[in-house]
Amino acid sequence: MSPIAASQHSRLALIALIVGGIAIGGSPIFVRLSEVGPMATAFWRVALALMPFLLMAQVTKQGDARPAGLRDHLFLLLPGVFLAADLAAWHLSLHMTSVANATLLANLAPVFVTLGSWLFFRTRITPVFLAGLGLALVGVLVLKGGPSALGGGQLAGDATAIVAAFFYACYMLSLGHVRARFSTLRIMVWTTLSAAVCILPVAFLFETGMVPATLFGWAMLAGLAFISHVGGQGLVTYALAYLPTAFSSLTLLLQPVVAAILAWILLSEPVGAMQAVGGAIVLFGILVARRG
Repeated sequence: MSPIAASQHSRLALIALIVGGIAIGGSPIFVRLSEVGPMATAFWRVALALMPFLLMAQVTKQGDARPAGLRDHLFLLLPGVFLAADLAAWHLSLHMTSVANATLLANLAPVFVTLGSWLFFRTRITPVFLAGLGLALVGVLVLKGGPSALGGGQLAGDATAIVAAFFYACYMLSLGHVRARFSTLRIMVWTTLSAAVCILPVAFLFETGMVPATLFGWAMLAGLAFISHVGGQGLVTYALAYLPTAFSSLTLLLQPVVAAILAWILLSEPVGAMQAVGGAIVLFGILVARRG
């Protein structure tokens, strides 16, 4: 690939990553408005998203390598296992501690991704990137109400949110590993199927009802599946083919900014001066990290 073509792919990947982050950032709104419990909502997110992925796989000719042998199939299924664990842990933490704590601590995923990239793939970490990462994490802290946001939550709930961040980091790293060989569509089919299979028994175990009672409830699940998962996760997976995994995870810190804005517009949750400053710090941290 020529340098010009590579640069164009990088720009498109950056746009896809930002749009995907915005789409995923709307997921807390769909979860909040869902008529079924958090685990059932997580199951329907991936189960409904599987249908368009399968349809596109049938009508689209894929030029990537086909999985061969048990090893390839296991690597394609692994991201879905991590995604199911992430969704289960994060939704559970929302019922064990404050929303601010759960969202803040779940966004520590870039720390785990950067450490994992350095540990397993020997990715070089520059001081400029670390400075951008630090700024972005400070911005998330300010966005969620400052240092006091870490208080008032139950310790078990806070720990569960950190577990969610760890599993999301594993999801990002495993996506980066398989994206080098397989197409976005093939990965999303296998990952989504794996996540649905893994989270279904958890939903049956923890939820008393699995089916929404109204059309509005189904609309919220459809929005979560088609906008946040098909659109958001699909674009992020595409971007991972052309951008470093550590930077990609950092850019997804846009998600709490988007969630705060949507909550202000749709749920009448005000965005104060501290939240606005926090959002600006997050964006500045992303720009600094991009330079690194």
